[in-house]
Amino acid sequence: MKHVSLKQGLTGLLVFLLSMATANVFAIETLSLQGLSANKAVMMIDGKLRVVATGKTSPEGVKVISVDRDAAVLEVAGEQQRYTLNNAVSFNFTKIENRTEKIFKDRGGMYRTVGSINGRSVDLLVDTGASSVAMNTVQAKRLGIRYRETGKVSGVSTASGYEKAYQVNLKTVSVGGITQKNVRAMVIDGNHPGPILLGMTFLGKLKVEHSGNAMTLKQRK
Repeated sequence: MKHVSLKQGLTGLLVFLLSMATANVFAIETLSLQGLSANKAVMMIDGKLRVVATGKTSPEGVKVISVDRDAAVLEVAGEQQRYTLNNAVSFNFTKIENRTEKIFKDRGGMYRTVGSINGRSVDLLVDTGASSVAMNTVQAKRLGIRYRETGKVSGVSTASGYEKAYQVNLKTVSVGGITQKNVRAMVIDGNHPGPILLGMTFLGKLKVEHSGNAMTLKQRK
């Protein structure tokens, strides 16, 4: 039968407690510096107000290294960083999922799909030859895009010649589970293009693969 000494037992207990403490420390999501006074930092940590002196550590594991008139050096998860007043920092990182969408050719040999622009459903024609997402003024008005007020006047070459256009930024463009924000697009005067083109300002950030009658869009890792 194996005997464990009192000293060994206490050592094991200490190691266990330290490991438990380490598991719970640094699990914070948000941190902001609220105030500075007399070598103390006033912090808001996950909605809880903490006043911690220099050299001390909050219950959440945030250590105050130094304090001056305008900022404080704090140590979080073993890393020291200078924090200024009322500058909130988020430690909640979400891993981006790798999403894949498959689009099939229609009878005319075109890749068409249903997506959304600024949260509104639209029919899209996938066009790797188009430098950007493109639509005509009628489509833009239907989507509530204020291209005359917010767009940059430009011009594009179409099948009918040179047309006046407006460069705008779309809040969101989505195809299936793939969503991109702040996507550059062109709003073209007249009836060109017919369908809304899903061009390279969207496709260029994806991996595009062709296999038979299918086109696969993949988020880049």
